Amino acid sequence: MFKIAQPTREHMKKDVAAYMRYYNLERLHTANGDQSPINYESSLKKVSGWA
Repeated sequence: MFKIAQPTREHMKKDVAAYMRYYNLERLHTANGDQSPINYESSLKKVSGWA
C-alpha cells in the first residue's frame, strides 16, 4: 500500500480507509476459524439466538 504513489493527500486517505475496511471487515482471520469478522459475528448471533 505504501509503495503506491499517492497523487494527493485526499487520495491517500481514501486508500488507507479502504484498506482498513478490508482488513477489519472482509479479511479472513485465523482466530475466527478463517472467517471474516462479519461472518463470524453472524454465526455467533445465530447460535445465541440474538439474530
